Amino acid sequence: MFEAFKRLRWDWRDDIGRFNLLNAIWMRTPGTLGFVWRNRHVPRRFLAAGRGIIIHEGVRYRGVHKIRCGDRVEIGVGCFLQASGGLRLGDDAILGPGVKIWTVNHRFADLRKAIQDQGYDYEPVTIGRGCWLGADVFVMPGVDLPEGCVVAARSVLAKKAYPPFSILAGYPARVVGRRDAPGTAARAEVESLMEAVGA
Repeated sequence: MFEAFKRLRWDWRDDIGRFNLLNAIWMRTPGTLGFVWRNRHVPRRFLAAGRGIIIHEGVRYRGVHKIRCGDRVEIGVGCFLQASGGLRLGDDAILGPGVKIWTVNHRFADLRKAIQDQGYDYEPVTIGRGCWLGADVFVMPGVDLPEGCVVAARSVLAKKAYPPFSILAGYPARVVGRRDAPGTAARAEVESLMEAVGA
């Protein structure tokens, strides 16, 4: 018991430890009280934070101090942002419920060593301005998603080149449409696609 108290006291002295302890409480707090804490205090821990950020319940972080967040970004219920390698969220980006963004991966090339003993590779992730990631999208390390992309629910974004204003779906995600195609009703196309995949 004494050791647990000692550990808690040690964590409280460290800025990141203190944030993690408080976030464990406040990330699950419903209603106005939780909303105010999350949206007023969490962005202060980011490397850079714009205005009008909305953070919903249950969001977890690793490397919160390496997140750069633009204006009017919305982070959905239950997201997990593993930002130790650096994470940039552009203005007006929307992360749907359960989105997971990873910036770190295990090294595994040495067959003589256990994977957990080989260290990590860190690659930053960028989610461009005006992107919308549907529910449960998984973003792998090194992804640079350009402006205006829409990603269907449960897709996996791998490290590759995606054109701006693409509609992406699948595992791994591929271009299935364009938001800026001439003569198309972009919103209807996006809604139809999201409905088809159950978002």
